[in-house]
Amino acid sequence: MLIERIYDEDLAQASYLIGCQAKGEAVVVDGRRDIAVYQQLAEKNGMKIVAVTETHIHADYLSGTRELAAATGATIYVSGEGGPDWQYKFDGERLYDGHKITIGNISIQAVHTPGHTPEHLSFLVTDGAFSDQPGYLLSGDFVFSGDLGRPDLLDEAAGGVDTRFEGAKQLFASLRDKFLTLPDYVQVHPAHGAGSACGKALGAIPSSTVGYERLYAWWGPYLAANDEQGFINELLDGQPDAHAYFGRMKRENREGPVVMGERTPLAELAVDVVAAGLAEDTLTFIDTRSHREVHERTVDRSLNVPAGKSVASYGAWVVNPETDKNPLVLLARDQEQAMDMWDHLVRVGIDNVAGYITSIEGLPLVTPKLIQPEELQGFDAALVLDVRNRSEHVAGNIPGSYQLSGGRIMWHLDELPTEGTLVTYCQSGVRNSVAASALRRAGYDVAELDGSYAAWNAQQNSATTA
Repeated sequence: MLIERIYDEDLAQASYLIGCQAKGEAVVVDGRRDIAVYQQLAEKNGMKIVAVTETHIHADYLSGTRELAAATGATIYVSGEGGPDWQYKFDGERLYDGHKITIGNISIQAVHTPGHTPEHLSFLVTDGAFSDQPGYLLSGDFVFSGDLGRPDLLDEAAGGVDTRFEGAKQLFASLRDKFLTLPDYVQVHPAHGAGSACGKALGAIPSSTVGYERLYAWWGPYLAANDEQGFINELLDGQPDAHAYFGRMKRENREGPVVMGERTPLAELAVDVVAAGLAEDTLTFIDTRSHREVHERTVDRSLNVPAGKSVASYGAWVVNPETDKNPLVLLARDQEQAMDMWDHLVRVGIDNVAGYITSIEGLPLVTPKLIQPEELQGFDAALVLDVRNRSEHVAGNIPGSYQLSGGRIMWHLDELPTEGTLVTYCQSGVRNSVAASALRRAGYDVAELDGSYAAWNAQQNSATTA
């Protein structure tokens, strides 16, 4: 048996390929939309992908289940649990508690583990060549290393009302009746790691065991004492802000993400073509440089989405494909980098990319407005806006500032004044540059606090000790 973990550091998301070497067949669980990695892995091991499935209707990324099925002819399997409000709207075999997918000697059994979402499945994997008992659990967003999937996302991102309390109760029951009945040796392979917004304290360790989580996870004592209310209180306290794009992911994943098919490599665009498109507002420019470079000069009305490991996350903060219809133009050093960034963007449903350009020279340029920490006290700001998460704001903030996390700003513009200058800050300046670029494109007058909270805090400490 082969189990391969494919990890996306951008979204802190893990998918899995489970394969039978003897039969040459494989199953992909929780795949993403840029599917080449699965096809290459199957080919490398002499396998054909015959089945694709997922643990639940995801909120943080767009599922690649339909994309993989279309490319490989694999059978789709999705949860049939959760009741009428949580049924997938696209074709596929429905899995219920106890149902199995079998390839060769390998059995992959669905286990209904509601709580994070009502339809959530985990998968018990048995390698029949060695044992008739399961040795592995793909736990999805149910159990993470040291943490649990949050039950409040349906309220935060999917329009639910107080569903978090029932979800927390379901998580308690799923742990008690399903997870803790498994042998301690069963390996646990979750769908997310540290940095994901699907939990509040995820560990960076890629896997765990039932026994280890039973003994050392924060929730262990509550289950041992059968303290349901204490568990619920602790679980719901301090959950991070949910990105607003999660609601779009939920809807699209339930309905069935658009199948892209094979994508044509992005072409390098001529400067005059891009300049004309920007002048006519038929293209949107994505400046992929660091915030420091952007602060020196950038393309007028461009969006800052720094190249690197967070292209999908930041891209989804500032581009909403449901309302932003302009094709994107990426700043990239070459086609390879442009294609890599496009791969990240399609993971959150940002598919409409016209091409790339390698320099901003010849385009309309501006210098973003900055304000120094020592200037802030006397500055006439309409609002000082903290774009960090709630927990960061609570831990320390600029007095009088208003908190609205970067991943929610463009969906909550009604909370911002329309006149005057907004002064924005994050911790060090990266998130601030992303959010500020979107606000500028939307027509707001924005001054970024240079160095953000870290610089302001250092200046305050320096003034205190002087």
